[in-house]
Amino acid sequence: MASVVIGMARQALKIFSLAAATSGVYLYGNKYVDPNDFGIIRVGRAIATTAVITYDYLTSLRGVPHGSEEYDYVKSQVHLRSAERLRDLCCANRGTFIKVGQHLGALDYLLPEEYTYTLKVLHSQAPQSSMQEIKQVIQEDLGKEIKELFVSFEDTPLGAASLAQVHKAVLQDGRTVAVKVQHPKVQAQSSKDILLMEVLLLIVKQIFPDFEFMWLVEEAKKNLPLELDFLNEGRNAEQVAHMLKHFDFLKVPRIFWELSTRRVLFMEFMEGGQVNDRAYMERNGIDVNELSRNLGKLYSEMIFVNGFVHCDPHPGNVLVKKCPVTGKAHIILLDHGLYQVLTEKFRLDYCRLWQSLIKADMKQVQKYSQRLGAGDLYPLFACMLTARSWASVSRGIDRSPVTANEDVEIRTNAAAYLPQITQLLNNVPRQMLLLLKTNDLLRGIESALHTRASASSFLNMSRCCIRAISRYQRSRTDSLYRKAQISFTEALSLWQINLYELYLRLKGSQLGNWVVPSFPVTASASLQQEGKSWRKELSSLCNAPSAGSVAALHKSDAERLYTQDLTPVYRDYFYSWKQTSS
Repeated sequence: MASVVIGMARQALKIFSLAAATSGVYLYGNKYVDPNDFGIIRVGRAIATTAVITYDYLTSLRGVPHGSEEYDYVKSQVHLRSAERLRDLCCANRGTFIKVGQHLGALDYLLPEEYTYTLKVLHSQAPQSSMQEIKQVIQEDLGKEIKELFVSFEDTPLGAASLAQVHKAVLQDGRTVAVKVQHPKVQAQSSKDILLMEVLLLIVKQIFPDFEFMWLVEEAKKNLPLELDFLNEGRNAEQVAHMLKHFDFLKVPRIFWELSTRRVLFMEFMEGGQVNDRAYMERNGIDVNELSRNLGKLYSEMIFVNGFVHCDPHPGNVLVKKCPVTGKAHIILLDHGLYQVLTEKFRLDYCRLWQSLIKADMKQVQKYSQRLGAGDLYPLFACMLTARSWASVSRGIDRSPVTANEDVEIRTNAAAYLPQITQLLNNVPRQMLLLLKTNDLLRGIESALHTRASASSFLNMSRCCIRAISRYQRSRTDSLYRKAQISFTEALSLWQINLYELYLRLKGSQLGNWVVPSFPVTASASLQQEGKSWRKELSSLCNAPSAGSVAALHKSDAERLYTQDLTPVYRDYFYSWKQTSS
């Protein structure tokens, strides 16, 4: 295998030599040509980087005892070096490479931290097109010079992304607009870049059979053409604005269709602070808890009720501004190029899975996880969805906040279980991939605001799941009596959630400290019964008929979680279970 990698490296060096000679002659007489425009240079750079990363993994870990502290340290260093090389490749090749790198950087709880931390900078370090290039695109698409269209046009972009950049401008009629202009070379390079990535990933898979990242190329093939069509983005913006019009806190920039094209999009100009900027919230008197609740409402409605999901909620695409009239915070949703449309079957299974996770109903978690393609890896799948440990999932994700230790454990497990995670990502429906990315981006915002895993977020999700399933059930019957029965059950369930939310708010208030008594936790009969159920579940997990690595995953998770903050009753049952098992 090492000889294959060395061969790749040698071939890359030959390509680089040829590319340098050819491009040098060409550039001598043309100072405006960017060397990155040459496909041969981009291909050579990608091959060389892939070869070096592969060779590093093959040689650095050779001879190091697997599972030892030294092995974990060396592997972490290889992860970091490889992530830095991948980041540099993305920055050099730009366009599609940056887009894919951003996707990987958003998978906080699914990939090793060395990769996600290193690749996150791609959100803020996307290269800019020159003003000459911007003028060229506008001239080609609109047939007019900038001075004919605008009273003013700011040369410095408000923001630059992998596929485009946005400028503030004032039209001849006085309207202030945000003008999104596509980088001129992205369209031509994108299909070649995806083909190159596909070939390189197939080669790496031959060397590392557990390497399952073809899903990444498949997603890029499907989504990139849609993201490069700005008219499609405009339609998405209008659809989501109409779909969520009952949320008065949501603002979506209006599209000016008379001026927009596939590569240039004119939008209403809106400004605000980034949603993860806690200091901005404090300066402007914005309630971060209310903001986090409203963001949760938006995405719960999109995912569970409508099945039309904005899948790029990184902080630069979600702005916040306090309304001077009402004093309420408005959420401004930008960049509508990437949406996931969920099928009804997938959406309902996903609803029921989250209901099961919130209720800590492990049998239903297993059932609906497997219906979504998780197979025997359903415990890992549940942890990936919730970014919680298996202990927290089994107890109920709404019962305790995320601790620092649990967060570290999840990130560590992302590295330890990378082969199983990539296997899962390859097996689940394609619709799930963007949802996982969206989940991680939203968790990153909650972590920055210190509002993660609040009870209100789970209550909002529960409401949307109940509404979605009830609506589906009503659509499947012609009986007026049955429809009324479903509606009554729905209203009762929503009323119970509202009552529980009122109880939580009362308990959290100063009045609640006096009105609502605090009951000590005791080893009651119900808790003992819960402990028995817990022990039974763990026993079935650890003895489940699975392939070697999966069984080891179940057992290691089961044993590790008992070192955490379990109640004495749970711990007693575990120790008695271990004794009988041994």
